Amino acid sequence: MIVHFIGAGPGAADLITVRGLRLIEACPVCLYAGSLVPAEIVAAAPAGATVIDTAPLHLDEIIAEMAAAQAEGRDVARVHSGDPSLYGAIAEQMRRLDALGIAYDITPGVPAFAGAAALLGRELTLPGISQTLIVTRTDGKASPMPAGEDLATLGQSGATMAIHLSVRNLAKVSRELTPHYGADCPVVVVFRATWPDEMVIRGTLADIREKVRAAKITRTALIFVGRVFADNDFDDSRLYAADHRHILRPR
Repeated sequence: MIVHFIGAGPGAADLITVRGLRLIEACPVCLYAGSLVPAEIVAAAPAGATVIDTAPLHLDEIIAEMAAAQAEGRDVARVHSGDPSLYGAIAEQMRRLDALGIAYDITPGVPAFAGAAALLGRELTLPGISQTLIVTRTDGKASPMPAGEDLATLGQSGATMAIHLSVRNLAKVSRELTPHYGADCPVVVVFRATWPDEMVIRGTLADIREKVRAAKITRTALIFVGRVFADNDFDDSRLYAADHRHILRPR
């Protein structure tokens, strides 16, 4: 018996990986994060499968379901949104499974920031503008940020930022990043990227909070900050330059 941790992607049902979908189709037990995993993905579970929404369950209850499946010799598809390596809360589950001697593996998924960037039609790393992406969050009810990972510190780099779980903290985002990025720095808030009700709000560090409040968005949104969203005034990559030689394009 094995527990398969599976990334379901950012929202659109057809953005799950082939491997992830095939595992769901084969597992007689499916535990999924119901608030963020599309119903169409869970519907792929085989006929007669035990399908449980874990949104109302706490950790002990989730592990109990996995242990029960082990006792019956039934594989488990544990389906998370996005990619489970980012804010997936899988580490504590795997630690419990290690203690119980239950085997598991991980199938990656399309992360939310990738789905949002695709929706926007934007590359997050542009020559001469930004070659770094910082994926982070702000303090919240679930857990505080470690020392040295506050926005004021990370913002010193000027890199493109993808800020998760923080749409309620836009005042803090603007306050801590404005000294490094400037009040006119573009900000894009993407609500439920790739879902049917997706929404994009564009602004700057100076006005994005008011725009988001007017749209009444309070959760399930990703915040992008960076000059890569400003315009198309950037240098072409050297990768495809006619005079750029490399092993696959010799002189």
